[in-house]
Amino acid sequence: MDLTLVWFWIIAAFFIGYFVLDGFDFGVGMSLPFLGKDDTDRRVLINTIGPVWDLNETWVIVAGAMLFAAFPEWYATLFSGFYLPLLLILIALILRGVSFEYRHQRPEKAWKRRFDTMIIAGSAVPAFLWGVAFANIVRGVPLNANHDFIGSILDLLTPYALLGGLTTLMLFFTHGIVFVALKTEGDIRGRARYLATRSGLITAVIAVAFLTWTVVDHRTPVVIVLALAAATLLVCALVANVLNREGVAFASMAATIAAVVLTLFSALFPAVMPAINNPSNSLTIENASSSAYTLEVMSWIALLAVPLILIYQGWAYWVFRKRISRAHIPEEADAHAPA
Repeated sequence: MDLTLVWFWIIAAFFIGYFVLDGFDFGVGMSLPFLGKDDTDRRVLINTIGPVWDLNETWVIVAGAMLFAAFPEWYATLFSGFYLPLLLILIALILRGVSFEYRHQRPEKAWKRRFDTMIIAGSAVPAFLWGVAFANIVRGVPLNANHDFIGSILDLLTPYALLGGLTTLMLFFTHGIVFVALKTEGDIRGRARYLATRSGLITAVIAVAFLTWTVVDHRTPVVIVLALAAATLLVCALVANVLNREGVAFASMAATIAAVVLTLFSALFPAVMPAINNPSNSLTIENASSSAYTLEVMSWIALLAVPLILIYQGWAYWVFRKRISRAHIPEEADAHAPA
């Protein structure tokens, strides 16, 4: 068995898990100015992800660790060449996490407003920059013979990359709003369904444009099929939302995001970092991977650890599966952390 191939797709699977799970966290954070009519509404929104947002973020930590161990050359080139956008993502995630913990510490409206702004920005910035980063990985960047990035930040801001950023931004935004409709009761639930319909139409236009561009650049049968699947699943999510089938809508949005990520990884394969200036400088799953022994040891660890991770996360979602409404927010909510 070719373990380099196996680990390429394992890393893809973990990024799928991260974008599906933390994706709706980003969407909920971005929805605060649209669905949070008052402080109680905003508390409801935050509490929908309160028990799970930090657990969802661990997927990207594990994905990064796997990338470092399985494909150290890819990791080195990616984190050096994309240093600024990845640093901005990290800062945004820190600000968002701090805001969840400190927003409730004081009752002043100005205090809460500042932390709400940090939650919104800390959700929107990663949602956009992850799309920019992955679009650049698929498109390729200038690399020298040592596989070092030799471009500038402007080389990362191409029309395709910016469109990729808008795609993930809108996908996560709609995903999060559908999650709000799934997890809430009362007026906020109806407003979330209405907003999901409107944002979903914009998302569909942007996502189809990005997927079409990707298919044009990478005309393989697998990429074409996955792109069509992503578009079809997105339509299913919008239809389910209109029919008030929140569970189906959420599952379809999760499958849409998974299909989009699979489309990008399939378009990238077998490269992991194409060199647009000279194809011979590209990083592939072969010249970027660790030794066979390292990959074998990692495989045994993953075989033992991954099922435990999935069981624990599934248990956490089961425990906190009930819907939330304004009635669940006590009058003295300012004195308590997100449930």
